[in-house]
Amino acid sequence: MFLNINILSFMLGFFFANILSTIPAQTGEWNIMSGSIIVSINEIISKKIYKNEIIKKPYIVQLFNNIKIGIIYGLFVDAFKLGS
Repeated sequence: MFLNINILSFMLGFFFANILSTIPAQTGEWNIMSGSIIVSINEIISKKIYKNEIIKKPYIVQLFNNIKIGIIYGLFVDAFKLGS
């Protein structure tokens, strides 16, 4: 059961990456800004989660990590699509 939820959260992050990279890029001027904002938010969330040495709910943290990994993976896939 946990594997299904982990895969689902990873795919949810991948879906968010597709949404976040295509909507602001319609004008063609926001590609670099949207990418930097997404990565900055990702790093801020990581800093807030891992700042506490005692993590009370490790399963929720794992789900957030899967979503973040899916977002980064989705951005890489979009970059490869644009580069080819």
